[in-house]
Amino acid sequence: MIVGEIRRYLRDNNTVRVSRSVRDLAYKALSARDEIAKKTVSEPTVEQIAAYLNESAESISCALEAIAEPVSIFDPVYSDGDDAMCVMDRISDENCNDGKWIESIALSEALKGLNKREKAIIDMRFFNGKTQMEAASEIGISQAQVSRIEKSALEKLKKQM
Repeated sequence: MIVGEIRRYLRDNNTVRVSRSVRDLAYKALSARDEIAKKTVSEPTVEQIAAYLNESAESISCALEAIAEPVSIFDPVYSDGDDAMCVMDRISDENCNDGKWIESIALSEALKGLNKREKAIIDMRFFNGKTQMEAASEIGISQAQVSRIEKSALEKLKKQM
């Protein structure tokens, strides 16, 4: 009874609600999948299930996804004795970690301390990949001035970071 009450609570108070028609379509698709699998002795594709039910492949795919149980990123997917590997460990993005976020925020804040010309030169040189000569001709100053302004701006950024 307690499990039933918990399920009812989660069903009624969940932010993600799947409509009855979508759930019905998903259950029809599961039944159709079993029937097709018995006939062909292989796992049917979404397109085969859709053709069997006279529905679009996209609606079948969406319906089947909608009834899938959500997985916590902290659920273990592999355990080798003491240490378990979680979903989060498997899907982590090496290019986007906390250190890079912090560096990005620190750089954004440090860039706010530069004047307009310094920002423009840093942007052209490091974010747009332009040479000092290209930056100089675009701003209308000499390459030597760009070099001095760039050096000064980089010193300011180092101090602020």
